[in-house]
Amino acid sequence: MKENQNRIARLAAERVLPDSEFCALWQTMDPEDEELLYARAREACQRVYGREVYLRGLIEFSSWCKNDCYYCGLRAGNRRAQRYRLTTEQILDCCDEGYRLDFRTFVLQSGEDPYFTDERICGIVSSIRQNHPDCAITLSIGEKSRESYQAYFDAGADRYLLRHETADPLHYRSLHPAELSCENRKRCLFDLKEIGYQVGCGVMVGSPGQTVRHLLADLHFMEELKPHMIGIGPFIPHRDTPFHDRPAGTLTDTLHLLGILRLMFPEALLPATTALGTIHPLGREKGILAGANVVMPNLSPAAVRGKYLLYDGKICTGEEAAQCHGCMEARIRRIGYEVVVSRGDWHS
Repeated sequence: MKENQNRIARLAAERVLPDSEFCALWQTMDPEDEELLYARAREACQRVYGREVYLRGLIEFSSWCKNDCYYCGLRAGNRRAQRYRLTTEQILDCCDEGYRLDFRTFVLQSGEDPYFTDERICGIVSSIRQNHPDCAITLSIGEKSRESYQAYFDAGADRYLLRHETADPLHYRSLHPAELSCENRKRCLFDLKEIGYQVGCGVMVGSPGQTVRHLLADLHFMEELKPHMIGIGPFIPHRDTPFHDRPAGTLTDTLHLLGILRLMFPEALLPATTALGTIHPLGREKGILAGANVVMPNLSPAAVRGKYLLYDGKICTGEEAAQCHGCMEARIRRIGYEVVVSRGDWHS
Protein backbone atom coordinates (compact mmCIF):
# COMPACT_ATOMS: atom_id res chain seq x y z
CA MET A 1 0.00 0.00 0.00
CA LYS A 2 1.25 3.48 -0.92
CA GLU A 3 1.00 4.81 2.65
CA ASN A 4 3.32 2.10 3.89
CA GLN A 5 5.80 2.73 1.11
CA ASN A 6 5.88 6.37 2.20
CA ARG A 7 6.36 5.30 5.81
CA ILE A 8 9.28 3.04 4.90
CA ALA A 9 10.87 5.82 2.85
CA ARG A 10 10.48 8.23 5.76
CA LEU A 11 11.95 5.71 8.20
CA ALA A 12 14.93 5.15 5.91
CA ALA A 13 15.52 8.89 5.58
CA GLU A 14 14.82 10.04 9.14
CA ARG A 15 15.51 6.88 11.22
CA VAL A 16 12.28 7.43 13.16
CA LEU A 17 8.52 7.32 12.73
CA PRO A 18 5.77 8.82 14.89
CA ASP A 19 4.14 6.19 17.08
CA SER A 20 0.89 6.20 15.11
CA GLU A 21 2.77 5.72 11.84
CA PHE A 22 4.80 2.82 13.25
CA CYS A 23 1.63 1.11 14.48
CA ALA A 24 -0.01 1.51 11.09
CA LEU A 25 3.04 0.14 9.31
CA TRP A 26 3.36 -2.81 11.68
CA GLN A 27 -0.28 -3.79 11.41
CA THR A 28 -0.86 -3.38 7.66
CA MET A 29 2.30 -4.46 5.81
CA ASP A 30 1.65 -6.55 2.71
CA PRO A 31 4.21 -8.61 0.73
CA GLU A 32 5.08 -5.68 -1.52
CA ASP A 33 5.73 -3.48 1.52
CA GLU A 34 7.89 -6.22 3.03
CA GLU A 35 10.11 -6.43 -0.02
CA LEU A 36 10.59 -2.67 0.00
CA LEU A 37 11.41 -2.71 3.73
CA TYR A 38 13.98 -5.48 3.30
CA ALA A 39 15.55 -3.83 0.24
CA ARG A 40 15.94 -0.54 2.11
CA ALA A 41 17.33 -2.41 5.13
CA ARG A 42 19.93 -4.17 2.97
CA GLU A 43 20.92 -0.85 1.42
CA ALA A 44 21.32 0.73 4.86
CA CYS A 45 23.43 -2.18 6.10
CA GLN A 46 25.61 -2.27 2.99
CA ARG A 47 26.36 1.45 3.20
CA VAL A 48 28.04 0.80 6.55
CA TYR A 49 29.24 -2.81 6.39
CA GLY A 50 29.16 -3.76 2.73
CA ARG A 51 28.24 -7.39 2.16
CA GLU A 52 30.34 -8.58 5.07
CA VAL A 53 28.86 -10.95 7.63
CA TYR A 54 30.63 -11.45 10.95
CA LEU A 55 30.83 -14.80 12.70
CA ARG A 56 30.81 -14.98 16.50
CA GLY A 57 31.92 -18.18 18.19
CA LEU A 58 29.33 -18.98 20.86
CA ILE A 59 30.49 -20.88 23.95
CA GLU A 60 27.62 -21.88 26.25
CA PHE A 61 29.66 -22.65 29.34
CA SER A 62 27.03 -23.27 32.04
CA SER A 63 23.39 -24.35 31.98
CA TRP A 64 22.88 -23.55 35.68
CA CYS A 65 20.78 -20.49 36.49
CA LYS A 66 19.57 -19.02 39.79
CA ASN A 67 16.62 -17.24 38.14
CA ASP A 68 13.17 -18.61 37.38
CA CYS A 69 12.12 -16.67 34.27
CA TYR A 70 8.87 -18.07 32.98
CA TYR A 71 9.94 -18.48 29.33
CA CYS A 72 13.37 -20.09 29.74
CA GLY A 73 14.22 -23.78 29.67
CA LEU A 74 17.20 -23.16 31.97
CA ARG A 75 15.00 -21.67 34.71
CA ALA A 76 15.88 -22.77 38.24
CA GLY A 77 12.49 -24.40 38.67
CA ASN A 78 12.94 -26.77 35.73
CA ARG A 79 13.92 -30.03 37.40
CA ARG A 80 14.23 -31.76 34.03
CA ALA A 81 16.94 -29.46 32.74
CA GLN A 82 20.32 -31.09 32.21
CA ARG A 83 22.94 -29.09 34.09
CA TYR A 84 26.61 -28.79 33.27
CA ARG A 85 29.56 -26.45 33.70
CA LEU A 86 32.58 -26.26 31.43
CA THR A 87 35.96 -26.01 33.08
CA THR A 88 38.29 -23.12 32.37
CA GLU A 89 40.42 -25.50 30.31
CA GLN A 90 37.42 -26.59 28.23
CA ILE A 91 36.47 -22.95 27.57
CA LEU A 92 40.01 -22.12 26.50
CA ASP A 93 40.10 -25.19 24.26
CA CYS A 94 36.88 -23.97 22.57
CA CYS A 95 38.55 -20.61 21.93
CA ASP A 96 41.67 -22.27 20.53
CA GLU A 97 39.56 -24.37 18.16
CA GLY A 98 37.55 -21.31 17.20
CA TYR A 99 40.68 -19.36 16.42
CA ARG A 100 41.88 -22.15 14.12
CA LEU A 101 38.52 -21.86 12.34
CA ASP A 102 39.05 -18.08 11.86
CA PHE A 103 36.67 -16.84 14.55
CA ARG A 104 37.87 -13.52 15.98
CA THR A 105 35.05 -12.97 18.47
CA PHE A 106 34.17 -15.34 21.30
CA VAL A 107 30.81 -15.04 23.04
CA LEU A 108 30.74 -16.58 26.52
CA GLN A 109 27.12 -17.23 27.49
CA SER A 110 25.56 -18.91 30.51
CA GLY A 111 22.69 -18.81 32.91
CA GLU A 112 23.22 -16.67 35.99
CA ASP A 113 25.35 -19.27 37.74
CA PRO A 114 26.70 -18.23 41.18
CA TYR A 115 29.54 -20.77 40.83
CA PHE A 116 31.16 -18.48 38.30
CA THR A 117 32.25 -15.76 40.67
CA ASP A 118 33.79 -12.50 39.51
CA GLU A 119 37.21 -13.97 40.23
CA ARG A 120 36.53 -16.99 38.01
CA ILE A 121 35.05 -14.90 35.19
CA CYS A 122 37.95 -12.45 35.31
CA GLY A 123 40.42 -15.33 35.23
CA ILE A 124 38.76 -16.84 32.17
CA VAL A 125 38.58 -13.49 30.37
CA SER A 126 42.19 -12.60 31.11
CA SER A 127 43.37 -16.02 29.89
CA ILE A 128 41.49 -15.63 26.61
CA ARG A 129 42.89 -12.13 26.23
CA GLN A 130 46.43 -13.41 26.81
CA ASN A 131 46.03 -16.34 24.40
CA HIS A 132 44.21 -14.40 21.66
CA PRO A 133 45.03 -10.68 21.96
CA ASP A 134 43.60 -9.91 18.51
CA CYS A 135 40.13 -11.26 19.36
CA ALA A 136 37.05 -9.63 20.88
CA ILE A 137 35.59 -11.14 24.03
CA THR A 138 31.84 -10.86 24.57
CA LEU A 139 30.08 -11.82 27.79
CA SER A 140 26.41 -12.73 28.12
CA ILE A 141 26.00 -13.76 31.74
CA GLY A 142 23.14 -11.65 33.03
CA GLU A 143 22.54 -8.98 35.61
CA LYS A 144 25.52 -8.00 37.77
CA SER A 145 26.66 -5.06 39.84
CA ARG A 146 28.46 -2.16 38.22
CA GLU A 147 31.58 -3.21 40.13
CA SER A 148 31.43 -6.68 38.58
CA TYR A 149 30.99 -5.27 35.09
CA GLN A 150 33.97 -3.00 35.66
CA ALA A 151 36.10 -5.93 36.81
CA TYR A 152 35.27 -7.96 33.68
CA PHE A 153 36.06 -4.95 31.49
CA ASP A 154 39.38 -4.41 33.24
CA ALA A 155 40.19 -8.11 32.73
CA GLY A 156 39.77 -7.70 28.97
CA ALA A 157 36.10 -8.11 28.03
CA ASP A 158 35.04 -5.88 25.11
CA ARG A 159 31.33 -6.46 24.69
CA TYR A 160 28.32 -7.45 26.74
CA LEU A 161 24.99 -8.87 25.56
CA LEU A 162 21.97 -8.45 27.82
CA ARG A 163 18.55 -8.63 26.22
CA HIS A 164 16.20 -6.29 28.01
CA GLU A 165 13.32 -8.57 26.84
CA THR A 166 10.74 -5.78 27.18
CA ALA A 167 10.97 -2.13 28.16
CA ASP A 168 7.46 -2.10 29.64
CA PRO A 169 7.55 -2.76 33.42
CA LEU A 170 4.16 -4.51 33.56
CA HIS A 171 4.99 -6.74 30.63
CA TYR A 172 8.38 -7.47 32.20
CA ARG A 173 6.66 -8.52 35.42
CA SER A 174 4.47 -10.96 33.48
CA LEU A 175 7.56 -12.72 32.10
CA HIS A 176 9.77 -12.78 35.22
CA PRO A 177 9.54 -13.58 38.93
CA ALA A 178 9.04 -10.71 41.37
CA GLU A 179 12.71 -10.43 42.36
CA LEU A 180 13.67 -9.35 38.84
CA SER A 181 12.76 -5.89 37.59
CA CYS A 182 12.73 -3.98 34.35
CA GLU A 183 14.39 -1.06 36.13
CA ASN A 184 17.40 -3.11 37.21
CA ARG A 185 17.79 -4.63 33.74
CA LYS A 186 17.91 -1.14 32.26
CA ARG A 187 20.33 -0.02 34.98
CA CYS A 188 22.68 -2.82 33.97
CA LEU A 189 22.63 -1.76 30.33
CA PHE A 190 23.37 1.87 31.08
CA ASP A 191 26.16 0.87 33.50
CA LEU A 192 27.74 -1.28 30.79
CA LYS A 193 27.52 1.54 28.26
CA GLU A 194 29.11 4.04 30.67
CA ILE A 195 31.97 1.67 31.50
CA GLY A 196 32.88 1.45 27.83
CA TYR A 197 31.55 -1.88 26.59
CA GLN A 198 30.06 -2.36 23.17
CA VAL A 199 26.57 -3.13 24.46
CA GLY A 200 23.82 -5.32 23.08
CA CYS A 201 20.16 -5.37 24.12
CA GLY A 202 17.14 -7.01 22.50
CA VAL A 203 13.74 -8.62 22.74
CA MET A 204 11.82 -11.80 22.05
CA VAL A 205 9.38 -11.18 19.21
CA GLY A 206 5.94 -12.55 20.02
CA SER A 207 6.62 -13.12 23.72
CA PRO A 208 3.45 -13.88 25.74
CA GLY A 209 1.35 -10.75 26.12
CA GLN A 210 3.44 -8.64 23.74
CA THR A 211 1.56 -5.93 21.82
CA VAL A 212 2.59 -3.31 19.29
CA ARG A 213 2.63 -0.80 22.16
CA HIS A 214 5.25 -2.89 23.91
CA LEU A 215 7.34 -2.87 20.75
CA LEU A 216 7.05 0.91 20.63
CA ALA A 217 8.34 1.09 24.21
CA ASP A 218 11.26 -1.11 23.17
CA LEU A 219 12.12 1.15 20.25
CA HIS A 220 11.98 4.24 22.44
CA PHE A 221 14.24 2.58 25.00
CA MET A 222 16.73 1.61 22.30
CA GLU A 223 16.72 5.16 20.97
CA GLU A 224 17.70 6.28 24.48
CA LEU A 225 20.33 3.57 25.03
CA LYS A 226 21.81 3.69 21.52
CA PRO A 227 23.09 0.10 21.66
CA HIS A 228 25.92 -1.16 19.50
CA MET A 229 24.21 -4.54 19.05
CA ILE A 230 20.54 -5.54 19.02
CA GLY A 231 19.68 -9.21 19.33
CA ILE A 232 16.11 -10.19 18.49
CA GLY A 233 14.58 -13.55 17.78
CA PRO A 234 11.17 -15.17 17.90
CA PHE A 235 9.79 -16.41 21.19
CA ILE A 236 9.81 -20.21 21.09
CA PRO A 237 8.11 -22.06 23.97
CA HIS A 238 9.87 -24.68 26.06
CA ARG A 239 7.85 -27.67 27.17
CA ASP A 240 9.01 -27.42 30.82
CA THR A 241 8.06 -23.80 31.45
CA PRO A 242 4.80 -22.03 32.39
CA PHE A 243 4.58 -20.78 28.80
CA HIS A 244 4.80 -24.26 27.25
CA ASP A 245 1.44 -23.89 25.51
CA ARG A 246 1.85 -20.34 24.22
CA PRO A 247 2.21 -19.76 20.47
CA ALA A 248 5.66 -19.05 19.10
CA GLY A 249 6.61 -15.72 17.61
CA THR A 250 6.49 -15.66 13.83
CA LEU A 251 9.17 -15.47 11.19
CA THR A 252 7.31 -12.61 9.52
CA ASP A 253 7.15 -10.41 12.61
CA THR A 254 10.80 -11.07 13.42
CA LEU A 255 11.94 -10.15 9.91
CA HIS A 256 9.77 -7.03 9.95
CA LEU A 257 11.38 -5.90 13.19
CA LEU A 258 14.87 -6.66 11.88
CA GLY A 259 14.23 -4.49 8.84
CA ILE A 260 12.84 -1.65 10.96
CA LEU A 261 15.75 -1.82 13.39
CA ARG A 262 18.27 -1.69 10.54
CA LEU A 263 16.67 1.49 9.24
CA MET A 264 16.56 3.02 12.72
CA PHE A 265 20.09 1.94 13.66
CA PRO A 266 22.15 1.62 10.45
CA GLU A 267 25.42 1.15 12.34
CA ALA A 268 24.14 -1.54 14.72
CA LEU A 269 25.33 -5.13 14.65
CA LEU A 270 22.22 -7.27 14.15
CA PRO A 271 22.42 -11.05 14.50
CA ALA A 272 20.41 -13.50 12.46
CA THR A 273 19.78 -15.74 15.45
CA THR A 274 19.72 -19.47 15.96
CA ALA A 275 16.06 -19.08 16.98
CA LEU A 276 15.31 -17.74 13.49
CA GLY A 277 16.97 -20.82 12.02
CA THR A 278 14.92 -22.98 14.37
CA ILE A 279 11.51 -21.73 13.20
CA HIS A 280 12.45 -21.82 9.49
CA PRO A 281 15.17 -23.82 7.70
CA LEU A 282 16.34 -20.65 5.92
CA GLY A 283 15.61 -18.35 8.81
CA ARG A 284 19.15 -17.05 9.25
CA GLU A 285 19.56 -16.38 5.54
CA LYS A 286 16.23 -14.54 5.54
CA GLY A 287 17.45 -12.55 8.53
CA ILE A 288 20.55 -11.39 6.65
CA LEU A 289 18.40 -10.44 3.67
CA ALA A 290 16.23 -8.38 6.04
CA GLY A 291 19.20 -6.39 7.37
CA ALA A 292 21.14 -8.60 9.79
CA ASN A 293 24.94 -8.91 9.51
CA VAL A 294 26.03 -11.28 12.30
CA VAL A 295 25.64 -15.03 12.85
CA MET A 296 26.76 -17.00 15.89
CA PRO A 297 27.79 -20.60 15.20
CA ASN A 298 28.29 -22.76 18.25
CA LEU A 299 31.77 -23.57 19.56
CA SER A 300 30.55 -25.45 22.62
CA PRO A 301 31.59 -29.11 22.88
CA ALA A 302 29.08 -31.28 21.02
CA ALA A 303 28.54 -33.33 24.17
CA VAL A 304 26.85 -30.43 25.99
CA ARG A 305 25.05 -28.58 23.20
CA GLY A 306 21.83 -30.51 23.62
CA LYS A 307 21.75 -29.54 27.30
CA TYR A 308 21.70 -25.76 26.76
CA LEU A 309 18.08 -25.51 25.72
CA LEU A 310 16.44 -22.12 26.24
CA TYR A 311 13.58 -23.29 24.01
CA ASP A 312 12.42 -26.46 22.25
CA GLY A 313 13.76 -27.63 18.90
CA LYS A 314 17.08 -25.77 18.92
CA ILE A 315 19.13 -26.55 15.81
CA CYS A 316 22.80 -27.57 15.48
CA THR A 317 22.94 -29.34 18.85
CA GLY A 318 24.79 -32.38 17.48
CA GLU A 319 27.40 -30.74 15.27
CA GLU A 320 31.08 -30.13 15.89
CA ALA A 321 32.43 -26.58 15.67
CA ALA A 322 33.97 -27.09 12.22
CA GLN A 323 30.66 -28.36 10.85
CA CYS A 324 28.78 -25.31 12.16
CA HIS A 325 31.38 -22.95 10.74
CA GLY A 326 31.57 -24.58 7.32
CA CYS A 327 27.80 -24.90 6.98
CA MET A 328 27.17 -21.28 7.90
CA GLU A 329 29.88 -19.95 5.61
CA ALA A 330 28.45 -21.86 2.65
CA ARG A 331 24.91 -20.67 3.41
CA ILE A 332 26.00 -17.04 3.56
CA ARG A 333 27.94 -17.30 0.31
CA ARG A 334 24.87 -18.70 -1.46
CA ILE A 335 22.87 -15.53 -0.76
CA GLY A 336 25.61 -13.22 -2.06
CA TYR A 337 27.32 -12.25 1.17
CA GLU A 338 30.84 -12.90 2.45
CA VAL A 339 32.08 -14.19 5.80
CA VAL A 340 35.15 -12.21 6.82
CA VAL A 341 37.95 -13.01 9.26
CA SER A 342 37.44 -10.05 11.57
CA ARG A 343 36.49 -9.01 15.09
CA GLY A 344 33.54 -7.33 13.41
CA ASP A 345 33.43 -4.27 15.61
CA TRP A 346 30.62 -1.75 15.62
CA HIS A 347 31.11 1.01 13.06
CA SER A 348 30.46 4.52 14.31
